[in-house]
Amino acid sequence: MLRVVFLGPPGSGKGSQAKYVIDEHGVDHISTGELLRSAVNEGTSLGNQIADIMQQGGLVPDQIVLQLISDYLDSSDLSKGFLFDGFPRNSIQAEQLQVILAERNVPLSFVLHLQVDPTAVVKRLSGRRNCSNCGRIYNIYFDPPQVEGQCDDCGSAGELFQRADDNEASIRNRLDVYESETAPLLEFYENAELLVTVDASGDLAEVAESVRQVILTELAKT
Repeated sequence: MLRVVFLGPPGSGKGSQAKYVIDEHGVDHISTGELLRSAVNEGTSLGNQIADIMQQGGLVPDQIVLQLISDYLDSSDLSKGFLFDGFPRNSIQAEQLQVILAERNVPLSFVLHLQVDPTAVVKRLSGRRNCSNCGRIYNIYFDPPQVEGQCDDCGSAGELFQRADDNEASIRNRLDVYESETAPLLEFYENAELLVTVDASGDLAEVAESVRQVILTELAKT
């Protein structure tokens, strides 16, 4: 059974690789962002606390996030496995997640770290363009539309835009924040003998094959 955490900096292709794994293995995709939004929309007691924090521009405390995950796991079928995408974000969350999973006898199979050179990340993200009409994402360097400025899917012309935070200065700042937060987390999982690192510098298909081979190798150990 596949029970895995995906870690990677912005622009590492973490979301795309996670989708491949979810589609191939049928595991449950656990996104803290989705859990937070769902709790707020449902208007639960915890959701109302989260809404108040978000409205004030604050960060949702670790314990609330962990409580959401704990509740979600208790209400889910864990027999098909799961994939945490971008969580945990710090070593405190990682330590508590280990406890939560141990209590339910569903320990992690491994933690997959998608490693990519910062220069490549800057190029990937600064070249990203979104179709404002249908949402398709392009990259002017690696995956441009067939006609410049026009979406291949919906045909909209002049609707491809660059996110405000996809400029080089903002990207490098996000990478610095990620590095400072994640370094202790990687050390934690390495000490726990769970960390597996994959070079995510290649194209999506190449990285997907590397991820697939890692999964096959790790599952064979169980």
